[in-house]
Amino acid sequence: MYQAAAHNHKARLNQYLVKEIMDATPQQLIIKLYDFAIVNCQRQNLVKTNAALQELINALRFEGEEVADVATGLLKLYQFCQEQMRKKNYEIVYRILTDLRDTWLKALSAY
Repeated sequence: MYQAAAHNHKARLNQYLVKEIMDATPQQLIIKLYDFAIVNCQRQNLVKTNAALQELINALRFEGEEVADVATGLLKLYQFCQEQMRKKNYEIVYRILTDLRDTWLKALSAY
């Protein structure tokens, strides 16, 4: 009985999460990716952190001179974080990701 209740609760949470993701703006999805990467960095989960970093890399756009420099800088930071995760330097990755997330939130609140 307890397992059935727990399963139903988990199913409701999953439905809520799916709806939240489907309704999110691209900017909100970036924040969610940072959140996922940060949580999994804290858990020292190399696979999930690097998967989130790869998604952040995939989201970069290099078209246009004004954004290409920013995208290139972010690419280098994300790749550095992936390398540091492999080296188990979790604190460095955590610090970089939280700083980047905070910067994104400040930039998004300006709009």
